[in-house]
Amino acid sequence: MIMDQDLGESIFKTWSNKQRRDEIARLVEGYRNGLPVGILCKMAESVAGSRKRARRYMHEMMTAEERQTEVAKETGGLLILVKEFML
Repeated sequence: MIMDQDLGESIFKTWSNKQRRDEIARLVEGYRNGLPVGILCKMAESVAGSRKRARRYMHEMMTAEERQTEVAKETGGLLILVKEFML
């Protein structure tokens, strides 16, 4: 079974910046309640429309300590992804 890689990008493109920010805030809250960081990063990128914009939102919504703690926990390929978003 081949999965479609569209995580809702077509819908998110129609959203205002406020809607995108609100959705990423919900994702960050989900992360604080146990959502895996990989899902947080990929969904935030999909919602924001770019990795750069997702990173900016996440830096606004997460403390530096939260971001550094997450980078310290990860290893391997996920570490690279997490560093791109958190540092």
